[in-house]
Amino acid sequence: MSELHGRLGSRWLGYDLRASWDGGRLRGRIGGSLQGQDIELTLSGGVVEGRVGGSLTGFDVAGDVTAGMVHARLGGQLYGDDVLLMLDGNRVTGRFSGRLQGKDVSLSREDERLEGRIGGVVDGQNVSLSLGDTPPELAALAAVCAYRVLRDAQAAVGGASA
Repeated sequence: MSELHGRLGSRWLGYDLRASWDGGRLRGRIGGSLQGQDIELTLSGGVVEGRVGGSLTGFDVAGDVTAGMVHARLGGQLYGDDVLLMLDGNRVTGRFSGRLQGKDVSLSREDERLEGRIGGVVDGQNVSLSLGDTPPELAALAAVCAYRVLRDAQAAVGGASA
């Protein structure tokens, strides 16, 4: 069992990400015990499926994962977000939530860390994760899921855009 843990956002405005990877399933929590969402993603044969949140609140995760790409959907067909991530060496780049209203993803892997940013200079969030043995493709997707949870929480309270 390996641990994926770290933070998305700042010390004051962000969420911790803590999850365990058992070689086929990533299971844990985005945020704290009172405010946040559970995360459970299963990776098998290049297909990722799972859920972030509970049965009433949250969103489904479904897509394809290869050694060089993640293409997934967070949420449903009508109310959801596309994720397209490209892995090239130690870089993970891509887009979350579309061309016009979406956010850029720019992460880099160094040793067992995944660091970078989702979103722009003004409205984005920093990412700092310790990977353990978690596949970097799945860790990057989990970071995007954490970004969406934080963005949705901020929207619910009328906070700053994520």
